[in-house]
Amino acid sequence: MLSHPEFEKESDRPAQAFNAGGGIGRPVRFALPGPCLPADGASRADVFSNSERVRRNPCGPAAGLSPSASSARACRNCVFSAIPVTQPAAPSERTILLLVGAVQFVNILDFMMVMPLGPDFAKELGIPMSHIGWVGGAYTAAAAVSGVVASFFLDRFDRRSALAVAMGGLVLGTAAGGAATGFGTLIAARVAAGTFGGPATSLSLSIIADVIPPARRGRAMGAVMGAFSVASVLGVPAGLELARLGGWRLPFWCVAGLGLAVAAAAILLMPRFRAHLDTAVSFRGAAPWWREPAALCAIAGTATMMTAAFSVIPNVSAFMQFNLAYPRARLGLLYMVGGAVSFFAMRAIGRLVDRFGSPAVAAAGTALFASVLWFGFAREVLAPMTAFVGFMLGMSFRNVPLATLSTRVPRPHQRAGFMSAQSAVQHLTASVGAVMSSVLLAERPDLSLAGMRTVASVAIGLSLALPVLLIFVQRGVAKRESAA
Repeated sequence: MLSHPEFEKESDRPAQAFNAGGGIGRPVRFALPGPCLPADGASRADVFSNSERVRRNPCGPAAGLSPSASSARACRNCVFSAIPVTQPAAPSERTILLLVGAVQFVNILDFMMVMPLGPDFAKELGIPMSHIGWVGGAYTAAAAVSGVVASFFLDRFDRRSALAVAMGGLVLGTAAGGAATGFGTLIAARVAAGTFGGPATSLSLSIIADVIPPARRGRAMGAVMGAFSVASVLGVPAGLELARLGGWRLPFWCVAGLGLAVAAAAILLMPRFRAHLDTAVSFRGAAPWWREPAALCAIAGTATMMTAAFSVIPNVSAFMQFNLAYPRARLGLLYMVGGAVSFFAMRAIGRLVDRFGSPAVAAAGTALFASVLWFGFAREVLAPMTAFVGFMLGMSFRNVPLATLSTRVPRPHQRAGFMSAQSAVQHLTASVGAVMSSVLLAERPDLSLAGMRTVASVAIGLSLALPVLLIFVQRGVAKRESAA
């Protein structure tokens, strides 16, 4: 379409800023096309003999034309005057963050609510209590496998369309879980949910990286990752209450309904995200992400962080009750306070990442994490509430810097694939940490856990690797961005 150069520059700016990940543009004005009179004696036939140059800038020197400078609104040499047109406002960054946060909330809640409901559905479906872990493991294993597979093709599609498919599969898998009639059908439903839930997380984080520039990405990641805390504080208790009132199937169907509403909102309100498809042509000769040292260091950081955290997380409830004598009746309060503190802390941590950088914030978080593990879990000298809240804060101070810096590691056309592979590593190493702790721990006659000092020491050793790895990631990313 032909346009006056003044309007061409004005209308392209928001789109260019958005496509480069610089944020959502404001409403812009466009001009209707109008061929200009030739400059320097050129004929109109000469102008249209080079259609490509005319298409790019019909009034510019490349086409042999000279726009009139006497009017800021229209070219007086044009046959038609330029008419300003207002483009509908694109969704704001806040709207995108809200939608992505809602996707993360549904995805995390779908995973987190199953284990607390285990005794309820096990009793009704005739599943042995010892097999409840298989139900949770089915989701994790499926998410890990789908993450590896999806890393090879996710970047070939518009992100909004891919997210819609992933959310649709997650909704169907969750609803099927509510309709399960036995152990086999429940396992199949959780495999389906995990297969689509893993890519949904990767696509959500990729959208954040596409929309939010690096200077403000830490705050955005902190806000979106707060969905984990909200699911802990509100989602799980709500699911347990729904199960008490309407049976164990009701929470599955409610989460499926919520997921359907979120998917519909994302389709209707999100723009199409295709900039990574355009940049793929420019980087066609670039090496795949798995050949870059910065990417491998980020994956290694993910592995050490998740292994350290999940060597402790599955045992927190038993440790608090039987080692630190925390009453079972107040266990819900413990998780609520810890989740609420981490939710508000993540937003502040995101700002710290934007100001001081990921390696520095991760180092501070690692110091807190290691201190809490040693004094709270190995030495058992901290009060239960202090140990738990400190543990949650330490994880938050490590998760947000890693997630923020990881979004800068892949190029735009490799982003969803890298995030999908990283998600697969998260699920796999979380399982490794849980299995490792079960091997190292033993149960005493009073039900307290023996060997927690060993587990805490191993977790501390693993946690020390993250700040060092992030330094290498930061250097690799900075070197590539400066050379671009």
